[in-house]
Amino acid sequence: MTKPVLDEAARKLRHRRERIAATILVLVLGAIVAGIAWWSHWEGEQLERDRRYIPKQTKITPEILLLQEFVRIDTSHPAGAAAGARWLAAYLRKHGVAAELIESAPDRLNVYARIRGSNRGDGLLLFNHIDVVPPGNGWTTSPFAGNIAANMLFSRGALDMKALTICQMLAFVEIARSGHPPAHDLVFLATADEETGSEYGMQWILAHRPDVLADVKFGITEGGITEMMTEHMTYFGIEVGGKQEVSFDLEGDDREAMQQTRLALEPFMFGREPERVIPAVRDFFRSLAPTRTAFKPFLTDIDTTIRQGQFWRLPTPYRDLTQNSLWVTAPAQSGQRWSMTVTQLNLPDEQPDDRIAAVETIARNYGLRLGAIHRKQGPVPLSPSDTKLFGILRQEAERRYDVQAGVQILYRSGTDARFLRPRGIVCYGVTPYPVDYFQSLSIHGPDERIRLDYFTDGVEFLHQVVDTWAFRSS
Repeated sequence: MTKPVLDEAARKLRHRRERIAATILVLVLGAIVAGIAWWSHWEGEQLERDRRYIPKQTKITPEILLLQEFVRIDTSHPAGAAAGARWLAAYLRKHGVAAELIESAPDRLNVYARIRGSNRGDGLLLFNHIDVVPPGNGWTTSPFAGNIAANMLFSRGALDMKALTICQMLAFVEIARSGHPPAHDLVFLATADEETGSEYGMQWILAHRPDVLADVKFGITEGGITEMMTEHMTYFGIEVGGKQEVSFDLEGDDREAMQQTRLALEPFMFGREPERVIPAVRDFFRSLAPTRTAFKPFLTDIDTTIRQGQFWRLPTPYRDLTQNSLWVTAPAQSGQRWSMTVTQLNLPDEQPDDRIAAVETIARNYGLRLGAIHRKQGPVPLSPSDTKLFGILRQEAERRYDVQAGVQILYRSGTDARFLRPRGIVCYGVTPYPVDYFQSLSIHGPDERIRLDYFTDGVEFLHQVVDTWAFRSS
């Protein structure tokens, strides 16, 4: 064989080896990358979803360990709250606070504790709920393991609402341990049954234990919204109320009558009524305006916006706060009967029976009748924003988070505050720690989570608010 032929064969052999080596290298690198991706599943974008998020180093504090211990208790409704109630009561007793377990039904325990103040009346209620919705599917970790990764704690109930419960309990215990009575009574109440309608929680307490709320004038609970831009809070909402839900069935004997009724109700799904701006909504728009570049001129003076015919320029969520809302499900058959569900979100001062009757009148024209009423809320007065407690909440939010703070009106208000406000108790819903959009999506969903450094901010926030109210606001 000639030398040129040998050289060509050698060249081909080298080329072939290089290709094999390159292929092996690619496969090895691919395996390494895949392994790193698998290993960092908890640390990466798959869990946070926001690709801009860079986890800070996790600093484990006693407050975080306490929250982790609490979320590891499965308090799924309807009967899971009892173990959580015993845990809360044990912690309070361990720190010298007399805590009562109130049994509203089998496996339904509520926790009540009170610190007597120097003056009667005008007491402050810190109220929360122990129960959580069942975890459901889609979790990438055990929903009650309380796993910590990417500077977050993952668990059902982390945001709704065990983290706030811990914030409230720690603030309450600090006042008790101070050795000085607050200016007015301070009450801690954890209820058993909020997620399923509060029948054995707040509603039961109101009906059977009115002494729990004696001398209480103010309340702090869940409900406020913290708006975020990247990692900076842009608005701290202090919830004073919101629209109230009504849900009921319409029944009939044939599909055609159902469809005709649905067509007759369809115009009411698109803002048919004139806009009505209640004072709290006006305050909300004005407070929010500085954070809205595109809509600032329209929100600053909503009455002028409406008068000049510019209201349509605002997105639907704003317009919905000035009107009653309605939607209807598609007709469904069960045996010989047809039915569909009507849901109304009414302005806070609307009478629910009047709203139901208006729909029933239309439905009767097509032979339909009113069926089961699933939920009937309202009217519920909004809490005023000119109280000393509101001012303390706003000032602490602005000081701690360097943020615009003000009124928050919810599109759908379903907290236990709706039972207390009609009885004259001024309630404010707050989220004392930052919660970004991606974390908020996990509430009632898979991989519910709270960022740990944000949580510790919330512990300090609520402690300062309660301390100021107890000792420095009179």
